[in-house]
Amino acid sequence: MKSFLIALQFLTRLPVRLEGDFQPREVGRSLLYYPVVGLCLGLLLLLSARVLAHAGGLLPAAGVLACWVTLTGALHLDGLADSADAWAGGLGNRERTLSIMKDSNSGPVAVVALVLLLLLKLAALERIITLEAWSSLIFAPVMGRSAALLLFLTTPYVRSGGLGSALAEYLPRKAGWWVSAGVAATALLWLQIAGVWAMLVTLGVFIGLRAMAVRRIGGITGDVAGALIESVECAVLFAFAWAA
Repeated sequence: MKSFLIALQFLTRLPVRLEGDFQPREVGRSLLYYPVVGLCLGLLLLLSARVLAHAGGLLPAAGVLACWVTLTGALHLDGLADSADAWAGGLGNRERTLSIMKDSNSGPVAVVALVLLLLLKLAALERIITLEAWSSLIFAPVMGRSAALLLFLTTPYVRSGGLGSALAEYLPRKAGWWVSAGVAATALLWLQIAGVWAMLVTLGVFIGLRAMAVRRIGGITGDVAGALIESVECAVLFAFAWAA
C-alpha cells in the first residue's frame, strides 16, 4: 500500500503526503503501481469530461486538459520540455545533452514542443468528448504510465542517485513484466480493435523514443520517462480520435 501511495504522491498533485524517508525497495516497487495511478487519473478525467460535456464548443476539451495538467502538476510536461531542449541543444554530444536536461530554464524548442503537444491533445479531446469515446480518457494515462514502467524494465538509467536511480535499481522485474502483460491484455479484451490501435501506437512511440535515448545518452533519465508518458498519452488520444 505504501508503494502505491509513493507513486500517487510522486505522479500526481492529489492530497497524499507521506512523512519520513522512503526505503529504496518501497520506491522501486512504486513503479508497479504506475498503471494504477494512470487509472485513477483516467477516472477523474472521465468525471470532469462528463460534467463539462454539455458546455459546448472547445470548453469541455479545454477544461479536461486543464484538469489533466493540474492533476499531474505538469510533471511530465517538464520532462518533455527538458528533453526537447537537450536534444536540440546537445548537438549529438552525450554530456552536453545531460547537462542541458538539468537546466531548469526552457528554450524556444521546449516551448514549441509543449505548445504542439497541448494543441494535439486539445484537438483529440474535443473529438473524443463529442463522440463520447470515454474509454480513451481512461486508457491514455494508463498506457502512458505503463510505457514508463516498460522503459525502466528494458533500459539502463544513466544518472546516479535520486528517485530515478532507486526506481531502476529496486524495481521487481518479474512483477513488472506481469503488470505490463496484464495492462496489455486488459486493453485488448476491453477495447478490442481500439485496444489494438492503442497498443500499436504505444509500442511505436516507446520504440522510437527509447532508441533515440539509447543512441544519444546510452539510456534514460527521469526527463526521458516524462517525455515518453506525455508522448504516449497524446498518441493514444490521437489514435482513439482517428478511429472514432
